[in-house]
Amino acid sequence: MTMQVTVLGSTGSIGTNTLDVVARHPDLYRIFALSAHSRVDLMLAQCLQFQPRYAVMTSASAATALREGLQAAGSRVEVLEGEAALEMVASHSDVHAVMAAIVGAAGLRPAMAAAKAGKRLMLANKEALVVGGQLFMDAVADGGATLLPIDSEHSAIFQCLPEDPAVWPQRVDHIILTASGGPFRTREPASLRDVTPQQAGNHPNFAMGRKISIDSATMMNKALEVIEARWLFNLQPEQIKVVIHPQQIVHSMVQLRDASVLAQLGTPDMRVPIACGLAWPERVASGAAPLDFAKLSALTFEEADATRFPGLHLSWQALRAPHGTTTVLNAANEVAVAAFLDGRMRFDQIYQVNAQALEGVQPQAPDSIDALLALDAEVRAYAQGLISELAV
Repeated sequence: MTMQVTVLGSTGSIGTNTLDVVARHPDLYRIFALSAHSRVDLMLAQCLQFQPRYAVMTSASAATALREGLQAAGSRVEVLEGEAALEMVASHSDVHAVMAAIVGAAGLRPAMAAAKAGKRLMLANKEALVVGGQLFMDAVADGGATLLPIDSEHSAIFQCLPEDPAVWPQRVDHIILTASGGPFRTREPASLRDVTPQQAGNHPNFAMGRKISIDSATMMNKALEVIEARWLFNLQPEQIKVVIHPQQIVHSMVQLRDASVLAQLGTPDMRVPIACGLAWPERVASGAAPLDFAKLSALTFEEADATRFPGLHLSWQALRAPHGTTTVLNAANEVAVAAFLDGRMRFDQIYQVNAQALEGVQPQAPDSIDALLALDAEVRAYAQGLISELAV
């Protein structure tokens, strides 16, 4: 049977890589729906290539432009717009699998809709778990969804763990997430004051979107991954460790109670975890180059110290705080990164805003998605106030 796939965030790096893998296996996968915010040109090209039933644009003007472009090309793809349309294409009865790759808290509702509808949910939107936490995992369980992590680190952990989660507590001591260290791994922290958005976005191994690239430079991306891992694998915060591994060949590791360590290795290519998610438990060609061990000069590991990477260590602070605190951290970081990219604050002030938001906003145990999103909005306003008081 051909698997019908919805790709949420199809014009981003994860979305385009997903479509690359899908195009390699036309006998196995068919695109049901694509979504984007406003990139009409790329979405038009994707629609003409894959001919989905639906294309969703969250920007109304972009939806109009896409509709006109498709009509001019003679395409029958139906263009929808808005948040409700995202939830519809994520939960539609004809859909078998959903790639959740919308960046930020905006991806929470459609990912939740897919979970409640019992889909194979390939989660590349880490914020769904950082913000949603237990509520999101409850929706996965209640809907009978199959949750497959797509971040390369979490996919690696997933592949190394025993298949039966019931045995994890007896066998697993802790997990080790690897991190590249970003573009400033060897720079003195004091020198980061004058970093430009272009410098911060220059990831050493991956071509990624602007927001994710900045998160990699501050190591907030890894902080969010620590929080995501806590929920994905039902671990205590102290069971999650991070090491710097500049080559990004070892994607992550699991240390068992007998001190054995299982690791997943591969070339740094996001098509590998995407192909794993699409085909699991089977395997299909991803298009990535295989490792050539004869050409690997060295695999090195370093401590992820709090002086050089203070943002990373906010994750454990947030996890040990009251429910909703991880939502506070995520919202503050999204606002801070946007302000840095807009030139309204310095790179080193991202951490300052995030840390101050954790101290200044005390969540009241949000118990629904609406409550979480209300908290998200509250924190964004608070963070904007902090930024307005900064001296750039």
